[in-house]
Amino acid sequence: MGQATKVLQLFKTLHRTRQQVFKNDTRALEAARIKINEEFKNNKSETSPKKIEELIKIGSDVELLLRTSVIQGIHTDHNTLNLYCWILISTVV
Repeated sequence: MGQATKVLQLFKTLHRTRQQVFKNDTRALEAARIKINEEFKNNKSETSPKKIEELIKIGSDVELLLRTSVIQGIHTDHNTLNLYCWILISTVV
């Protein structure tokens, strides 16, 4: 798979993960969307294959971190907070 394809696939995967993890949090959805787009735009002109592979690795690590480590809380009344921990278990087949 070419690097351009890997970059595009990572971009789409990060956005899908963002939509899943922050499903009911419009502020977090927007902040994550802006950050993802900003990071890809900032590195758009990178031409070094080694640097691009490093950036792909960082992006993949971020996506894994989002999927496995995000905890959100929702106030249900003034003294109660429900926590939602997003942990997806990947299976290798």
